[in-house]
This record gives sequence, structure tokens and C-alpha cells, in this order.
Amino acid sequence: MTDQLTRAPSAVRVVLRSPLYRGATIALFLSGLGFSAAAPQIARFLVDDLGSSLTTAGLYYLTNLTAPIAGYLIGRRSDRTGRRLGLFRICAAVGFVGWLAIAFSTELWMPFVISAVVLGFAGAATSQLFAAIHDELAASPTPAADGVVSIVRMALTFGWVIGPVAGAYLAAQAGARTMLVATAVCTLAQILPLGTLRERVATTAPNGEPHHDGPSPAHVPLRAMAALLAFTGLYILVYAGEPIKYAYLPIYMDAQLHLPAALSGAIIGIQPLVELALMPVAVVVARRTGMLPLMVVGALFGVGANVLFATTGTAVGLFLGQILMGGVWGVFAGLGIIVAQRLLPTAIATASAIFISAPALSSALGGLLGGLGAGAVGLPAVFVVPAVLALVAAAGLLVLQRRVGERLA
Repeated sequence: MTDQLTRAPSAVRVVLRSPLYRGATIALFLSGLGFSAAAPQIARFLVDDLGSSLTTAGLYYLTNLTAPIAGYLIGRRSDRTGRRLGLFRICAAVGFVGWLAIAFSTELWMPFVISAVVLGFAGAATSQLFAAIHDELAASPTPAADGVVSIVRMALTFGWVIGPVAGAYLAAQAGARTMLVATAVCTLAQILPLGTLRERVATTAPNGEPHHDGPSPAHVPLRAMAALLAFTGLYILVYAGEPIKYAYLPIYMDAQLHLPAALSGAIIGIQPLVELALMPVAVVVARRTGMLPLMVVGALFGVGANVLFATTGTAVGLFLGQILMGGVWGVFAGLGIIVAQRLLPTAIATASAIFISAPALSSALGGLLGGLGAGAVGLPAVFVVPAVLALVAAAGLLVLQRRVGERLA
């Protein structure tokens, strides 16, 4: 373990030396910053600026369901051509146009249509960067490969830490439309750190080995995608607890526990800090334990966290729950994209797109189950729902490890 830890700084050096890795790190920070600034504010924008009802505003998040379809289409195109960065730039430009159009919307239907049709393709930009990084790592192998991916992924998480605070402040000071324009600018600004860098045209041979002299297969059989789809489905079960938590934990802390606003904010804010701290640790530990076994532990952390939310009724219990949730995402955020790509090595961009679009499905599933659960059992018992989902995911990951574990070695 000591030797592994002493190698950790090499990943930082590799990132700093490479224009692609360095640019992708900055680009993903901007992506996380822009999107997370808008996400918590969009419902308020629909209500305050466009006259939506609360119920209708809540339906906006269902527009995310088109993201997996758009991501899959972009991923297939990318795997056929190998032009990762070209598609990344197109997706970022499309996202800029989409967010700008939402900012200047005058009718309630406009953000719904724009989000469903345009922003689904914009979200594929992230998957193209991870595919380009994979190609570069395959062409220029390094012992720090997993660490490189983890550092780049941490930048996206760091953007999500800052974005909600920055978005709330900007919306309060200058209005929601200005905040949405800033999101559009961040989305377009992703292009700048990579400049005119050209991708390494890397595709994959039928035996799974990367090569660089032709298009990859145009069609990936569904059977070849089975392990990836199973893994993504289990990831969706784990992630579904997040919309439930963010919807109902603040209400529970305020309405039933009567916690001060500062304390409630600290409880919510501790999770991403723990996540950031644990992501590089997860990469090191996974070298010893394997990735899927560590994810089983991560899913069990999710079970424990939600049990604490449902049963303790104290600030200390909620803090402990959020620390455990930080452990969940330290593992899944740090390793998830690596696992997804290794489960479908013949179509890296498709694998990346499918995995990265999973949170959209998780949000819909979590919103549906959370709403039904809150109506049926109330607060805080609703948190039993994500605990059960995480337990099912842990069992599924254990089965998956037995079947495909050797492919992740």
C-alpha cells in the first residue's frame, strides 16, 4: 500500500504534462460548474419567470429521459469515426445554444422542448472527453492510468461542489436569466482548454485490442453490451437515492427536526467534500480489492446512510449518513467510468455515453419512487426506499463480480 501511495503523485504529473488530460480536467470542471449552477434553479425560473405551477415545474426533470438516447447515438457515431474531440466540440456548442435559448424563453413550453431535444445531445460532451482520454491512455499506457481518470473525474465533482452556491448567488443578485446565460457560457467555454487539439483516432479491433487505422464496428450486438447494461442498471439503483435525499432531507431537517439553516447546509455540504477526498483513495484501494468488490462496499455504505436518515432523527446521525454517502460517491464517481469502459472495450464512446447518461434515468426513478414513498409512509421513513435500492444494487454487483470480474483485472 505504501508503494501505491508513493506512485499517486505520478498521476498528477501525467495530467499536467498532457494537453489532453489537462484540458479535459479544466473542461469538465466548467461543465460541472455550469450545469450544477442551473439544475437547482431551473424549477424556480419556470415558476417565477414563466408562470409555471409547482407541479408542472417538477415535470421539467423528466426531459432528462431523452439524454440516454442522445448519448447512445453520439457514442455510436464516435465509435464509428473515432472523432471524439470533434463531437465533443459540437455537443458543447449545441449545449451553449440550448441554455441560451432557455435563458431567453418567453413561453413555458420552450424550456421543456429545448431541454428534451437539444440539451440531451449537449450532455454527451462529457462522454466524448472520457472516450478521448481512454484512447490516449491505450495508445500511451501508464501505470497511473486509473489515477488520471480519477483526477479528471474529480474536476467534474469539484464543479458540482461550487456550482450550486455560485448559481444561487448569481440568481439572487442578477436574476435567473443571467444565471442561465452564465451556464451557457460555461458550457461553451469547455472548448477553450482543449484549443485546436486533435484527437488520436483510436478505434478497437474485434478482439478488443485498440488500433488506429480504421473505423470500429458500426453495430455493437446487444449481447456484447449485457454486462455494461447490467452494471449501469445497478448504478441507477444506487444513484436513485440522490434525488430522494435532496428532495426530502432538507424538508425533514427544517419541518420536523427544526435544525438551523447553517447546520442543515453543513450537513448537505459535507458529502461532496468527503467524496472528493475519497476518490483518489478508492483508486488505490481498488488495486488491492478489485473494482466491483469495492463498489459492493460502496453500495452497502448507501444502505447504512439511508438507514441513518430514516432512524436517527439527530444532526449527528444525519452527518454520519452524509459521510457514508460521500463514501458511496467516492467509490462510484472515481471508478464507475473505468468499469463501464472495460465492460465494453469494443465501443468505448458508447460505453461512456451509456454510463454517463444513467443519472438522468436515476433522477426519474428516484423522483417517482420518492414521491410515492413520501405519500405512503411520510418522512423520514421514505429513506427506507433508497436503502432497499442500494441493498439490491450491492447484491447485483456481487453477482456481476462473479461473472465478469476477470474482465476488470
